[in-house]
Amino acid sequence: MAEPLVLLPGMMCDARLFGPQIAELSADTAVMVAPITQGERVEEIASNLLDQLPRKFALAGLSMGGIVAMELLRRAPDRVTRLALMDTNPLAETPQIAAAREPQIVAARAGRMLDVMRDEMKPNYLAPGPRQTEVLNLVMEMADTLGPEVFVRQSRALQRRPDQQTTLRKCKVPTLVLCGAHDALCPVKRHEFMAELIPYATLKVLDNAGHLPPLEQPEETTKALRDWMSQPYVLR
Repeated sequence: MAEPLVLLPGMMCDARLFGPQIAELSADTAVMVAPITQGERVEEIASNLLDQLPRKFALAGLSMGGIVAMELLRRAPDRVTRLALMDTNPLAETPQIAAAREPQIVAARAGRMLDVMRDEMKPNYLAPGPRQTEVLNLVMEMADTLGPEVFVRQSRALQRRPDQQTTLRKCKVPTLVLCGAHDALCPVKRHEFMAELIPYATLKVLDNAGHLPPLEQPEETTKALRDWMSQPYVLR
């Protein structure tokens, strides 16, 4: 039996982000979705999670979940048996993007969080196609469930996040780097860069997806995760 799989959702997302993958993979794998909603620093979020996670586990994170996954790998490399980084970014936040989060935080505190989410997502997140409205609606539902306080905490954590290039260079486990071709938030070039940093990485780009492949291209995403989970794990 495969090791447990821990999934880390993106900013303002919950287990529904991985609904199709949970439905398929849980037939033969213990699947756990860990929330990344507590703490105003990535380091704090990761530290809180380590107390809750299995002794050893496969780890897959999307977007902010990938950022937390890299910090978990940095803190506990002996516990992560394999790593999947999806539509994410190993670099620290630029001053320009960090500054742009401030008016979003103000708006969220003023009760306009869903407006911020909608404005941010339309141009940056999703590939064009018939699933776009359905996926966008689900993202809004997840954000509404989590609420503005989580939005503020996660925004602060992203502003202060560490650079993880050294962590990735030291990674010694089978790694999947996956992204959507239409992701304007975390573009393909960033994932090519990540895959080059990691010694045992496989890069997978999904043509008809943007920032959220688990929902936009669920079958392809699940297949990529299955292939990654089936790679032999060898201690190096």
